[in-house]
Amino acid sequence: MMTEDERQIRNLIDRWAEAVHSGDMAGVLADHSDDIVMFDVPPPYEGARGIDAYRETWPPFFEWQSKGARFEMVALDVTAGEDVAFAHALLRCGMEAELADNPENRLRLTVGLRKENGRWLVAHEHHSFPDTTV
Repeated sequence: MMTEDERQIRNLIDRWAEAVHSGDMAGVLADHSDDIVMFDVPPPYEGARGIDAYRETWPPFFEWQSKGARFEMVALDVTAGEDVAFAHALLRCGMEAELADNPENRLRLTVGLRKENGRWLVAHEHHSFPDTTV
């Protein structure tokens, strides 16, 4: 049975994924803490730290995505405590040719959240792809 907190977090992540898919910057930034830390696939190696650095990572992704890339969530699991929670998801992310060449490849997403004044905020995101060269 899903708790109300788990439902709220699932809805938050679904809204975020839809905002990413549609290139909606305000929607991508919504529900993120000012001190967000994101570890992304591209550099910087130390991650994007703070909402301004997080915002700066998105225009190049939106530009790439506008050329035909997909961004679709295929699985999402949420675990919520009283004031902290985490979620992990798998997404189809890539150009059609890439997805056709490697249909099982998934973008892996881990999200850390904290509850502030009764509202869930994303404090950490980690995006990665499996390294198929090893």
